Amino acid sequence: MRRLTLLLLFLTISSLKAQDQYSMGMQKAMELWSEQKIVEASNMFERIATAEMDNWLPYYYVAMVNTTASFGEKDEQKLKMQLKKAKEYIDNAKNISPDNAEILVQEAMINTAWMAFDGATYGMTLSGKNVQLYQKAAELAPNNPRVVFGKAEWDMGTARYFGKDTTPYCKDIERALQLFATFKPETEFHPNWGKERAEQIAEECKS
Repeated sequence: MRRLTLLLLFLTISSLKAQDQYSMGMQKAMELWSEQKIVEASNMFERIATAEMDNWLPYYYVAMVNTTASFGEKDEQKLKMQLKKAKEYIDNAKNISPDNAEILVQEAMINTAWMAFDGATYGMTLSGKNVQLYQKAAELAPNNPRVVFGKAEWDMGTARYFGKDTTPYCKDIERALQLFATFKPETEFHPNWGKERAEQIAEECKS
């Protein structure tokens, strides 16, 4: 009995130590990202993903760091390298956590980064995929603010591209803001972004 108690105590301590290492690593990676140290942040998230093979979050953040860095990137080789890595890691995240709306939104962002770089080349093949991704995300998590906001912003961009009025989607931006106001992430490392961008677009809707 004493041996079993000691074993359970050891396992508990080991688990807490691992959790501490995970939290410290994630916090450090987030700090690097906030300092615009893209390569360093991506590398740290990758190391965490290697150690946390059943946790979709570090994979998600490798994808997100590389995707957001690709918007506005003019160097085609660098962009391709970043988005290839983003797709690889978001696919791994999807394998760990299927039917996850946050992952689907991030996958749509990867496609959007390709289209922002070269719409003529990538628009035809990826725009339809984004429609499907946002539709599925909306079915899975209709009250997730990033899902509502991401779909609305995508719909606005599509309308703008075809010379149509974007006003009808402003109500969806407002709904996203209402959802952001009450949204509580599951942990401190779960996705919790998008509110500032939604506020910016909401102001544009008023002008």
